[in-house]
Amino acid sequence: MNNPFDPGHIQEEKAEREARRLKLRTNLLIALFCAVLGGFMAVLYQTQIVSGASYRSSTNTHITRSEQVDSIRGEILDRYGRMLVTNEVSYNVTLDWDAMGKDRIAILTRLLEISREEGVEWTDTMPLSKTAPWSFTTDTPFSYQDKDDDGEPVTVVTSLGRLSKKCGLVKNPETESMPASDWYAAICQAFGLVEKGEAPTQAHRELAGVLYELYLRLQEVNNNAYVFARGVDITFITKVKENGLDGVRIQTATSRRYETNYAAHILGVTGAITRESAEHYRELGYPGNATVGRDGLELAFEERLHGASGSRLMELDNEGNITSQEWRTEPEPGENAVLTLDIALQATVEDILAQYAARQDEQKPMAAAVVDMTGGVLALASYPTYDLSTFWENYSDLSTDNENRPLFNRATRGLYAPGSTFKPLTAIAALSSGTITPTERVECTGKYLFYSDPGSQPACWIWPGRHGFENVTKAITDSCNLFFYDVGRRTTIATLQEYASKFGLGEYTGIEIPEEKGRVAGPETNAAFDQPWYDGDTMYAAIGQGNNAFTPLQLANYVATLVNGGNHYACHLLKEFKSSDYSAVTEVYDEAPLNTIDLDPAHVQAVKQGMYDLSKTWSMARYFDSLPVEVGCKTGTAETSSHAASTNAVFVCFAPYDDPQVALCLVAEGGDAGGSLAELAAGILAQYFSTDGSLNTAAGENTLLP
Repeated sequence: MNNPFDPGHIQEEKAEREARRLKLRTNLLIALFCAVLGGFMAVLYQTQIVSGASYRSSTNTHITRSEQVDSIRGEILDRYGRMLVTNEVSYNVTLDWDAMGKDRIAILTRLLEISREEGVEWTDTMPLSKTAPWSFTTDTPFSYQDKDDDGEPVTVVTSLGRLSKKCGLVKNPETESMPASDWYAAICQAFGLVEKGEAPTQAHRELAGVLYELYLRLQEVNNNAYVFARGVDITFITKVKENGLDGVRIQTATSRRYETNYAAHILGVTGAITRESAEHYRELGYPGNATVGRDGLELAFEERLHGASGSRLMELDNEGNITSQEWRTEPEPGENAVLTLDIALQATVEDILAQYAARQDEQKPMAAAVVDMTGGVLALASYPTYDLSTFWENYSDLSTDNENRPLFNRATRGLYAPGSTFKPLTAIAALSSGTITPTERVECTGKYLFYSDPGSQPACWIWPGRHGFENVTKAITDSCNLFFYDVGRRTTIATLQEYASKFGLGEYTGIEIPEEKGRVAGPETNAAFDQPWYDGDTMYAAIGQGNNAFTPLQLANYVATLVNGGNHYACHLLKEFKSSDYSAVTEVYDEAPLNTIDLDPAHVQAVKQGMYDLSKTWSMARYFDSLPVEVGCKTGTAETSSHAASTNAVFVCFAPYDDPQVALCLVAEGGDAGGSLAELAAGILAQYFSTDGSLNTAAGENTLLP
């Protein structure tokens, strides 16, 4: 019998227990290994056998794409750092043809339904009427005649013609034509919207417009990316996401935000690259879908505001979703433009023009220009105007308003006879050329009798009265026509033309936005209008009539040149450029005068005195005496026809009289007399000098104070 307390027996039992535990652990490890191996095999089976085809398809459709990315556009500020134009984040809708796949018609149909529900306008440039009966919206849908760089005639095939040829609808766009209804039926068939022989309906038109945009790019007729809609809101985005529309992408972008309702004609708008400018921007390295300046300073400063576009590599899955991206070159934001413009003064000028126009029986177009003594533009207004923030929504109405022409910038492009505001120019030309002296007098008898022919004896405006003996100073104050008839005739048209040119009249001012050159009356100008030139025409040219025609900006700058002593500067809106983060000034506008006119200070004083005395007459003093500065001014009533059936009111002035800082010009189309604009000029000067040009000065965030 074994003794349970025998040490050997105890050791034997302990060994047996250890063996059993080891066997149990081994079995558990084997079971766990088998379970893991089974799971791994199951995953491999699911991946390679069950879902293999799907994964292979997904892998095969991954696309690596290079994309150019627009930079952040620079901001625009006024001379005191007040923000005028900045940026805000917006959302654009783009379409991916491949990602939409076979369901693209259904996807686009639903997308258009959502767009209509949310009031979103989409891009549709197909040149076909939106409703039946179908007609082309251009006279040259397939091709048009143009000239090459050598002036030789050449046929240009339009995008519509190229697409039609690609789709086999038109074999030779240069020579063939097709009725719009037949083309519409054929294009809808090519797009798969209707069967052969089936007539498309109104319901197909919207789909056809979107497919047209996609096909242009699919057939490489248009290389610009197709942005279906811009600036969509969160409600629209949510609906698109909820409907799971493959190939419909929502992309973030920046759009312009206008911090002012004023200066529309100056600032301009941005938009997509046009067909005409595509090659130019391609050479600059812009992406095809870049947003660029379309007019105003947005266009004039485009390359500085735009910055440098970047480039990135993107990987997309078979549904068109971006799975990864890598920057090759990061975009560089544009510079910020600081203007000479004083937005507070600009607002005052625009409001004054609108209020004056509203008081008239019939609202008439108006314009104003305010410049400093070195050509810097402080304000530039054209009435009627428009709202930049709703420009594209209202573009159709704005562009077709041929009566009011709100898009036309009258301040730089409107050409007006200066009337008597030209008389200071005639005076300084006569004085500087030695034709008269400051003290020489001419007798005004009411009619100018130098010519024996009664038909060549023009009357002074005071007729049947008379001014009597007038020197140059008093003649300017009285605006005596007869004095300037005689002095102008003696000075000669050639000398008047010479001095007009020196003062910038009939010449481009140099301003950065579009302007007209204007014209100075003379034999050459008359010849251009197929009109003869007579010696007596010099008399009318001397008082600002005839074929004299200048912009309000030219007239304001000519007055500035006169009262600053003869330094003729180019007009400009740029004060300086600053780096994108406002940490440095990258360029300062600092141009020397275009020319300096050799003027005798005594002659300038004689002319200035006449303009000052006019401001002290009863008709003017009631407006100017309350100002904190003294003013010199000149009125003008310019005939717009040979029978004086209608006139334009013109008014120029400068201030302060003893140390001129600003000069301005006002024009009212169809106005009665230049003196009627004195009240407006006084209101503009009151705002400028009462605030010293610094009303509501506020620097934007990260802005360097001037």
